[in-house]
Amino acid sequence: MNRVKLLGTIAVVVLVLVACGPAADAYPLAESGPYRVGMRTVKLVDESRGGRQVSVTVWYPAVGPADPTSTGAARDAEPDRSEEPYPLVLSSTTVANTLALYVVSHGFTWASVDGIDTYFAFYEGAIDQPLDILFALDQVAAHPPEGLEGLIDAERAGTIGYSFDGFNSLAMSGARIDPEYYLAQCPTPDATTEAILGDLSAFNCGPARKWDEFTAHVDPSITASEDGLWQPLTDQRIRAVMPMAGTGWWLFGERGLAAVDRPVLMIVATEDELYNENALIYEHLGTSDRTLISFVGMTHGGMLNTPYPERMAHFAVAFFGYHLQGREDYAAYFSQEFVGQHDELAWGVYQGN
Repeated sequence: MNRVKLLGTIAVVVLVLVACGPAADAYPLAESGPYRVGMRTVKLVDESRGGRQVSVTVWYPAVGPADPTSTGAARDAEPDRSEEPYPLVLSSTTVANTLALYVVSHGFTWASVDGIDTYFAFYEGAIDQPLDILFALDQVAAHPPEGLEGLIDAERAGTIGYSFDGFNSLAMSGARIDPEYYLAQCPTPDATTEAILGDLSAFNCGPARKWDEFTAHVDPSITASEDGLWQPLTDQRIRAVMPMAGTGWWLFGERGLAAVDRPVLMIVATEDELYNENALIYEHLGTSDRTLISFVGMTHGGMLNTPYPERMAHFAVAFFGYHLQGREDYAAYFSQEFVGQHDELAWGVYQGN
């Protein structure tokens, strides 16, 4: 090949690369934002629930360390007050350990509850965990950690969760538990519930066998209603929710999901055993502002491996940036057009093509 042809070939390759964009640009908000990240832990007691101890880790934009190459969150770092107050994201610390560094660096605060973790069967934790997160919201709003006063905008809050914490996030969407539907599934689920059960489903009939004891664990202000549905486990300050690869159809049912009344972004992998349940939940959400984005060919556990946490963080920054920060330009980053530009993504319920 002569020199002219070689230069022409190189030029074509460069043009193609520019047109396609480098891999790092495929999810532009997956990159770290302009803020360093600080963190601190506070020990709290919820007297309204019998002195329940709740440990909360607060993540926040911080003044950077002297060494600009250092990574990770700096414990008890000085807060960056340049753009305070920053909207608040809520979750378990299990999920925050994966996503908070990315999201907070884009100008958010984050309160995560320590010690709440996965469960494979419905039990009291399905009630206690959302209430722990709501308690964390109340506490950081009314009594922020010393030195972080004025930093947290708890009036603009959102929730996010993956797997078991996806249920917690869904529970704070305005969804309402439907005891009649749940109890009707025990011991024999109907065809709809049976079709979505798998090894990762949290469905079981343990609480149904001791329902009076189970409901006694829950405050009557939640269980009392005129329509038979429990009151939603949420707060009006929570303006957007992002449940990922969660569960909960059998607990909320069609009536309970119809009560969802705020923007929802759901993310799930198509090879996840919970995919059909997530699709079913999505199709019955009462809110018109609902989005389902699927990672094609990925599994439940595979989504926790690089680069997928960064990609989930991209969607979190875009979704919460739009709804909590007022960044209208971020809507493009979780839109149908954006999803259509990525072969590994599917918009809405995946049809297998």
